[in-house]
Amino acid sequence: MFLKSTHEGILPIGEMKLNVAVLEDGTRVITQSAIFKAFGRTKRGRAKDDIRVLNRPAFIDAKNLQPFIDADLEGVLKIIEYTDKTKKDNAGYNALILPKLCKIYLDAREERKLAKQQLPLARASEILLLGLSNIGIISLVDEVTGYQYERERDELQKILQAYIAKELLPWQKTFPDIYYREIFRLNGWNYTVHDIKRRPSVVGRWTNKIIYERLPKGVLKELKSVTPKSETGNYTARFFQSLTPDIGNPHLQNQLNSVITLMRISDDWHGFIANFNKLIDRQNGQLELKFEDLEYKEEIKPKLLKEQSQLDEAVKKVLNTPPIHK
Repeated sequence: MFLKSTHEGILPIGEMKLNVAVLEDGTRVITQSAIFKAFGRTKRGRAKDDIRVLNRPAFIDAKNLQPFIDADLEGVLKIIEYTDKTKKDNAGYNALILPKLCKIYLDAREERKLAKQQLPLARASEILLLGLSNIGIISLVDEVTGYQYERERDELQKILQAYIAKELLPWQKTFPDIYYREIFRLNGWNYTVHDIKRRPSVVGRWTNKIIYERLPKGVLKELKSVTPKSETGNYTARFFQSLTPDIGNPHLQNQLNSVITLMRISDDWHGFIANFNKLIDRQNGQLELKFEDLEYKEEIKPKLLKEQSQLDEAVKKVLNTPPIHK
């Protein structure tokens, strides 16, 4: 039973348009007829017995080409039969065959082994290689068939399956006290049992940025989606309770340890952010985290204004109270 194509399209290279497809197992194929079209030839029968090699595709069976066929090309010479989206049987080759065939003809021309009638094939190879490479052909096929979008979704799903647990795990202490103690120290806040239990809500936003957003892209979004909420919209569990114990949680712990180390060698919150940005830059060159992204000033203003307003109201009430006459 043949594999089925899930995506099909036309790959434009110069003035040529080649039929390509992606099969259900992810194999990218180029049709047999497209191979001949790529080299400006029509599909033909076998060459004469005295100049051909048995059990070779017609486009590579010439005896003078055989010394240039290496293991890489051998690996993609097997014909692939599949059922296309019109439910018709079709046949093609692994798309990587195209740049490899180009190399064969160019190498043979370099060694002056091509017959006169084969020289146009070498010129066609030069033109093809302007738009192809062993890596580029995969991207091009994915783009014209639309497979790239499904591939991205599949890759994301694999990441989420590895990081997100199917069920909410029991709570256990994950963020050590030293993590919060360092945040308080760097910001010049008092650190007591009472303070740590009533830590500012902004600490949660900071934790998302310096811990959870350092997990693979999409993981934090999924954590927010699967973590249960109350009727008022507040989370009733911690994000880390939805991380898998074998992959998600260990990655979280590694990020925690890294951040705590940076905190301990920093003198203040500005210094920590600078060190954090250096680490990101050395790891993968991502954009720097700006200080305003982790600023507390805007968070505390409303609270101070509210407290001041309450005090003013109390004073006003006392001053407006008429004296009691005995």
